[in-house]
Amino acid sequence: MPVVTVSHTARKPPWLRVRLPEPAPFRATAGLLDELRLHTVCDEARCPNKGECFGAGTATFLILGDDCTRACAFCAVGCKGGDGTRGHRASPDPDEPRRLAEAARRLGLSHVVVTSVTRDDLSDGGAAHYAATVAAVRVALPGAAVELLVPDFRGAVAPLRTVLAAAPDVLAHNLETVPRLYPAVRPAATFERSLALLRRVARARGDRDRPLVKTGLMVGLGETMDEVDAVLADCVAAGVELVTIGQYLQPGPRCREVARYVAPAEFDALGERGAALGLHVVAGPFVRSSYRAGEALATVESDR
Repeated sequence: MPVVTVSHTARKPPWLRVRLPEPAPFRATAGLLDELRLHTVCDEARCPNKGECFGAGTATFLILGDDCTRACAFCAVGCKGGDGTRGHRASPDPDEPRRLAEAARRLGLSHVVVTSVTRDDLSDGGAAHYAATVAAVRVALPGAAVELLVPDFRGAVAPLRTVLAAAPDVLAHNLETVPRLYPAVRPAATFERSLALLRRVARARGDRDRPLVKTGLMVGLGETMDEVDAVLADCVAAGVELVTIGQYLQPGPRCREVARYVAPAEFDALGERGAALGLHVVAGPFVRSSYRAGEALATVESDR
């Protein structure tokens, strides 16, 4: 399959060109988020899909501040302040869930995606704040699906139970990369701990077979396709239903360099191999965990 090897100075291939959004709806979304003092992963992680999503009147909300306690090598949030582990962090804002729900209502969202920085400084990792956010969205938008993308809670079970008790429609936790690259890419995490969280979520399903279990991977960090295939097999064994796979793009100068750009044909093959294992795989250069998340959920639901 075609593979393009690059250095950090290489020009991105043509399939990675970002289209500019329509300015009026983009400004309207950005203005609302500013008005309600909300963070988004679109901004803080420098997502290449920000223009498309803001232009369509949607965003992925980032709760618990914009200062992460970890410094993952792929992430602009962790890169922004050095190693990301020092200094005082504000307590969770008790009004943030209400403001987030208000933004979702005013945007008319039918699928609300919420994630957070990792807050290892909090005793519950922010789990209660996640639960409060789900509750606020349920009040403001009773018919909306709620998707949570949570950290690993350092492997603690009680915070995960708190989040699951809030009954999100989708519970996601990203594996991000293959086990071999964890020491370099996610030094404060472990592959087994993240996989164990996904396994616990799958085992905790209750009425209506909820929540859907989801994870995300990046390629172009230095992994081999055999390693990605092995991770997909691990996902099946853990009970994961939906996997997103996208191209890693270096979001800041302190972040890990791109090892290679993966051609679209290889993404297509990943989708086919995942499907052969019984997984729903959404794969493509610009795919991110929350990208068109409502569409991905609808696809899985139709096959359940």
